[in-house]
Amino acid sequence: VWSGRGGAGSVGRTTGRVFLTMAGSDFVCSASTVRSASRDLVVTAGHCLKDGTGEWADNWIFVPGYRDGGGPYGSFTARRMFVPRQWSQRADDSHDVGMVALNRRGGRHVADVTGVQEIAFNARRGGAAHVFGFPADPPYDGRRLVYCAGRPRPDPHGQTHDQGLPCDMTAGASGGPWLSGFDPRTGRGTLTSVSSFKYTDDETVMYGPYLGAAAKDLYARAQRA
Repeated sequence: VWSGRGGAGSVGRTTGRVFLTMAGSDFVCSASTVRSASRDLVVTAGHCLKDGTGEWADNWIFVPGYRDGGGPYGSFTARRMFVPRQWSQRADDSHDVGMVALNRRGGRHVADVTGVQEIAFNARRGGAAHVFGFPADPPYDGRRLVYCAGRPRPDPHGQTHDQGLPCDMTAGASGGPWLSGFDPRTGRGTLTSVSSFKYTDDETVMYGPYLGAAAKDLYARAQRA
């Protein structure tokens, strides 16, 4: 469980739990605010927005700073959702990233309420990362922000262009930020991936997509929505 040094720091505010409905069933995910022109943008996993080639999510709500059943900053609803065409047309795990332009709450942009993390594309592979999220399946219950840390390695199965690192987080952590250059004192870093999936025969490694040209193009559209 993340407590930070002297408190949770920025990451405790910028990371939130997500509640959504897809194909009539309720799900939970994680997401993070990032710097954007609109000051309304969060980044998550593509499958937290759209079921691959299937349906889009409904009732999508972001609760920043979530802890023990609620958050001090209230909740923000989705205004527009964005996923790469590689995800929406082929459910390509190498592009399992999504972005959401949020509605304001009480006239305020989410970035002005919680602050933001930086975001980068085409980053150097293999750099150390801190991974954050709200895993909800046992042994976790989704009530606290959890983290893993390590140095990502390429997908050894060669099935994706993703990187993986040792992490015992469970379902509900999907979409949580991978922060490079993370400073535990401030809780700030640069988002370079999000939690995406685990192979069924290896529950010890979490994989996240590499944010390259497609993700950069997605961000260019989403941050001005």
